[in-house]
Amino acid sequence: MAPVDHAKAYPFHIPARSYVLHGDGHRELLEGEPMPDLAGRFPVIACGSNQSPEQLGRKFSDKSRGPIPVLKVTVKDFDAVYSPHFSNYGSVPATLHHTPGTHVELFANWLTEEELTRMHETEAVGMNYDFGRLDGIHMETEGGDTLHWAYAYIGRRGSLTHQGEPLALAEVPATARRWTAMTQTDVLHMTRDRLQPESHIDIFIREHIDSPDVRLARTEKLARGSLPFAFGGFSVIAV
Repeated sequence: MAPVDHAKAYPFHIPARSYVLHGDGHRELLEGEPMPDLAGRFPVIACGSNQSPEQLGRKFSDKSRGPIPVLKVTVKDFDAVYSPHFSNYGSVPATLHHTPGTHVELFANWLTEEELTRMHETEAVGMNYDFGRLDGIHMETEGGDTLHWAYAYIGRRGSLTHQGEPLALAEVPATARRWTAMTQTDVLHMTRDRLQPESHIDIFIREHIDSPDVRLARTEKLARGSLPFAFGGFSVIAV
């Protein structure tokens, strides 16, 4: 896939059911199938492309890796929204935002300590995201368990706004959603119109893929007027 098309494809294919990532791909869990063993693993909420086996396969490309459980979850009082920055592959990525009354359908990666270290390397921790623990949440897994804590990567610049409100990811389902939802193509056009309206969309995307300086300058402009993440149960963990 061409880089510009790849950028537009975010958050990539997300399965309908929980699955297990393994060295040769992934396998969705069948209805009624026992959940994988999660002992010794850290539940990390994924709100964007880390829900996708395609993206996880790129991040954990070692064919000898062990299976990684990726379970479908419903997180109450949160939504998946756009972060005001551009990724190095050209997309506008996701972050979580606290929104009472909204229930968002996401996935959580259950990672070993070694896998978590690898995930940190791919998430620009300290630059674009903070890693930490969310306490006092309500997260129901497809297997029937309810957790009141989990880990997450939270955008350091808060949420991208349009007309003063965050923008939700249209590709991520939610009930009682309060905000406008946009696809990745929508939000790329919106940011182009805001930052460089005279530019063809493909050229606009290619410029911030190719140039870290352009990417940073555009990110700084996007972050103006963003809404900070405000949830008292989030504690940043140094990595």
